[in-house]
Amino acid sequence: MRILLAEDDFVTRKFMNNFLSKYGECDVTVDGKEAVEAFEMAIEEGEPYDLVCLDIMMPVMDGYQALQGMRDIEERLGIPEEVRVKVVMTTALNDEANVRMAFEMGCVMYSGKPIDQYRFETALRKLGMIE
Repeated sequence: MRILLAEDDFVTRKFMNNFLSKYGECDVTVDGKEAVEAFEMAIEEGEPYDLVCLDIMMPVMDGYQALQGMRDIEERLGIPEEVRVKVVMTTALNDEANVRMAFEMGCVMYSGKPIDQYRFETALRKLGMIE
């Protein structure tokens, strides 16, 4: 599995990278703009990501803007919805409005911080991302 992690907090980035690396190749970015650029480059190289984990509160471009940018790229390239990248929002923003907006924008999972590894893995299994 190819994984893209966008996280500006060093400690969380290190934890998530170590945690996700056991499931596949994990690329790391520190803001939403870098994440969108990495996402597009991976598609252009014929090696798209299977999973993207996006923090919401990041500098330059937040997680919502990054998610929209990724969905716009998929739309522009004619990538069918059923094969689009699975996006997980990983954030401390756990209020109903943020959760609803993330799902409306196309995320498939919303994980509050601090990340609960067991719950995260359980959700990835339900999505068919891991066994």
